[in-house]
Order: sequence, then C-alpha cells, then structure tokens
Amino acid sequence: MPKYLLLIYFIAYMLIAFVGRSYLIWRRTGINPYVMGKEDNAHDFIGKLFRALVILVPLVVVINTFSPTTYAYLLPVTWLRHPLLVGLGWVLLLVSLIWIAAAQGQMGLSWRIGIDNQHQTELVQKGLFRRSRNPIFLGMRLNLLGLFLVLPNAVTLVILVLGDVLIQIQVRLEEAYLSQVHGEQYQSYCQQVRRWL
Repeated sequence: MPKYLLLIYFIAYMLIAFVGRSYLIWRRTGINPYVMGKEDNAHDFIGKLFRALVILVPLVVVINTFSPTTYAYLLPVTWLRHPLLVGLGWVLLLVSLIWIAAAQGQMGLSWRIGIDNQHQTELVQKGLFRRSRNPIFLGMRLNLLGLFLVLPNAVTLVILVLGDVLIQIQVRLEEAYLSQVHGEQYQSYCQQVRRWL
C-alpha cells in the first residue's frame, strides 16, 4: 500500500469526525460542541487523556510515514504484519469512518464532544441509535482496533487498550447524565437498545 495512505486517512478522519461536525454545529447553533473542560472532575480528566490520544495517534502515523528508523523504537510487532490482518484493519478503518459520520449526521444538532450541562439536547433514537446506544463510540473502538491491525506496535497497542478504557468510562458518565436529564424516556430506551450492539 502507498506509504502516505494511512496519513491521508487520519487527516480525513480528523476532519470528518471532529473538525467538520464541530464547525457545522457551531455555525448552525452558535454553540461550541466541544465541552471537555479543565476542572478537577472525572469527566474533564477523561477529556485530558482523550486529548493526549488525539495527539499520539497522528504522531505515530507521521513517524510511520516519514521516519522508518524512529518507527523501530515504537516496537513493531512484525509477526502481526500479515496481509489478511492489515487488510482487515483497513476494512475496520473505512467502515468505522463511514459509521461515525452516519451516526453524527443522525445526531444532528445534539452531537457533542463530552457532556454539555448548559444546553439540553434531544434524546436521539433514530437510525444507528436504534441498534446501539453509543454508535459513535463503537465506531471509535473499531477505528482504534483497525489502527492497531494496520500498524501493529507497542504504542498502537497502548492506544487501543487505553482508548477502549477511556471510552468505557466516558460512555458510563454520559449514560448517567442522560438518565438524569431524560429520566424514564432514557430508561425505556436502555431497555430496548444495547449499549454497543
């Protein structure tokens, strides 16, 4: 595969999954959808760790693309560089991007990065949200697994494990918030739709 393909993918991923949707929400509502703060609480601590991952992933991809000698220090797992696993990784990356973009579109103006205590949003139950209560986070989990399969090394393994732990915690924080805000409607939704699939 071309050397720059993974870099191009992650630029597109960042633009589609974070920048584009954030800009669209801000333009339509005047509300900044990024609501991870800097307070000393669990939510904002998780936000700090997510920001570190958002910096680390492109860094690993850039090192892979432009500095093969430096990449060796990331402890590549060469026996996992099997064409079938790499191919599966690419499938997961592409499917996750389409899945995330679709779920964000279905959330409409309710989409946020973090928990927005200042602007109540509607409870989205349509589209992919009929199959999963957290389709965007599910897409992110698939994305991290895809990255590890395409670029198996010690750092992408840490990113995969830490990312999954952070997502599991964030989902539970958001579910507690949604239960508080939407009450019985959210409880009923939880009984009908699984957390993941």
